[in-house]
Amino acid sequence: MKTINVGLASYGMSGEIFHAPLLHVHKGFNIVKILERTKNKSRDRYPDTNIVRSYGEITDDKDIDLIVINTPDKEHYQMALQAIEAGKHVVVEKPFTLNVQEADELIAASAKTGKLLSVFQNRRWDGDFLTVQKIISEGLLGRLVEYEAHFDRFRNYIRHESWKEHAASNTGTIYNLGSHLIDQALVLFGLPESVFSDIRMLRTGTEVDDSFTLLLLYPEVKVTLKASYLVREPGPRYYLYGTHGSFLKWGIDPQEDELKSGKWSSEPDWGKENEENWGILNTEINELHYNGMIETLPGNYMAYYDDIYVAIINNRKPAVTAEQGRDVIRVIEAAKESSKTGKAIKF
Repeated sequence: MKTINVGLASYGMSGEIFHAPLLHVHKGFNIVKILERTKNKSRDRYPDTNIVRSYGEITDDKDIDLIVINTPDKEHYQMALQAIEAGKHVVVEKPFTLNVQEADELIAASAKTGKLLSVFQNRRWDGDFLTVQKIISEGLLGRLVEYEAHFDRFRNYIRHESWKEHAASNTGTIYNLGSHLIDQALVLFGLPESVFSDIRMLRTGTEVDDSFTLLLLYPEVKVTLKASYLVREPGPRYYLYGTHGSFLKWGIDPQEDELKSGKWSSEPDWGKENEENWGILNTEINELHYNGMIETLPGNYMAYYDDIYVAIINNRKPAVTAEQGRDVIRVIEAAKESSKTGKAIKF
């Protein structure tokens, strides 16, 4: 099995919790270098990996094949461009960029090198979303007429130490949690005809948006995406309504918590959800009424890097393309304009 050498551009939350553990377990990848500008936090878990203090030590390393850009959002464009110009394959943490122009420039630069460029949309492999996809694809609700997805949290205080909480980051919840919800909707339904949104700052003292409601307008189905940092008692994460029935799903995929606890994705029963969080399906199937819980499919974040490995080895497009990452930013830009003007923005 050919080994792909990896440089990790940061060991912050996403590097420590998602990228490093997944890459470490995957037999096709070898983490050669991790950028930590002042700390040595990664050494305890990855003692054989070199800690470097500058990004250039990664981009200039001829032995590194793939660079993972998992730095603050506003740094994605410049660091990804530097990696592309160094002739590396590149994975960029979501959101891909802060605007469509940056995304287009990265796509064009990557096309010249013939190297892979992808966006880390790991929540395509959440167990609940995989289950939602299966329900829709198998027509278990009849013709789907309404889809609503939530990514709610409760954090009524400001974490001043986090770059995500500062206006200078030019980001906010619409980029953070919104990137996941929008990507999932585009996977299911494609680009909408227009976008209408309400983006707000609700917490006392916040500098960035922390709540949004997006309406993605399609001819056949009503799509609503919502997130808020002030939801102490969450409702369902997914609402699906069709001509034959409904599906409601509470809870959130367990993989992030499993990774935070130090588990490896290779352990038994990885991504398997507790029965108490299984969704409720109430529908008619072949003229038979069914009303009860259905088991959530196991989640599998490793599927993202499985695909990246095969895409690099076989020189093919990845499952999550840079163009798809750009489409998410297109929707975010339209949502911001809609919220500002109070009008639906057409594509």
